[in-house]
Amino acid sequence: MNMFSKAQDAPKSQAELIYEAQARKERKFRANVGLSWFILLFILVFTFSGQSFTIGSITFGGIKIDTEFIANNLAFIAGGLGETIKISLMSIVLAMILALLAALGRLSTFPPIYALSTFYVSLIRGTPLILQIFFFYLALPQLGILLSPLFSGVLALGLNYGAYMSEIFRAGLSSVGKGQREAAIALGMTPTQTMRRIILPQALRFAIPPVGNEFIAMTKDSALVSVTGFAHELMWRSVKVGRAQFHTLEALIMAAMFYWGMTLILSYFQNVVENRLAKGDR
Repeated sequence: MNMFSKAQDAPKSQAELIYEAQARKERKFRANVGLSWFILLFILVFTFSGQSFTIGSITFGGIKIDTEFIANNLAFIAGGLGETIKISLMSIVLAMILALLAALGRLSTFPPIYALSTFYVSLIRGTPLILQIFFFYLALPQLGILLSPLFSGVLALGLNYGAYMSEIFRAGLSSVGKGQREAAIALGMTPTQTMRRIILPQALRFAIPPVGNEFIAMTKDSALVSVTGFAHELMWRSVKVGRAQFHTLEALIMAAMFYWGMTLILSYFQNVVENRLAKGDR
């Protein structure tokens, strides 16, 4: 018992003191960030509360919104969440496949494959996403190719983000050391086995965090699919009910809150994945 109390009373090492100081500094920083978020959120809520207060001779007033309209149409607008998530998930899967193929093509030493990959990336990056959506939905029917609004949006989003994400996958593939490739060859692995067992697992581990950022951006850009007028996702429902009842402000505020909420949730899961991957580097 005396030995235990003596151990507790023993002076802390310099490293322990530094660690505790850093921990206190981090807790203080997080507390200040949380307080700042609360203040900013309060200001945002007050801005649309319709309330007002006076400081001296200056009166500050919030924007009055129709809460009854919000209550009556919240469920209708929220019904577009499923469609938005479906479009985003289908698009990110297509984008990842195209990005990996384009990245492999850009690393190829076979000229036609390299040319095809770079041509695809250049063409898609050189044209706006909204044009690509209209092309698949409005232009292709002239050629007798009819695509549903949902598939048109998924195809445009997948092609667009695949072109931009190809650089992420190319960097991931290039990050695998040449020595590992040579070691795989020395063990008798074929190029296909080397790619599947050695290079791809490491490249994907490198690419997952930035791909998470692209998925969050794609979730918001899925709102552009509403321009077709037939994909009844979140943005389409908001615009429809807002115009019909002359409450566009309230409808767009609800849509913004839903998109913001999805972004916060996706960002949280992305941080969890990044932290787990970071532990593997320690």
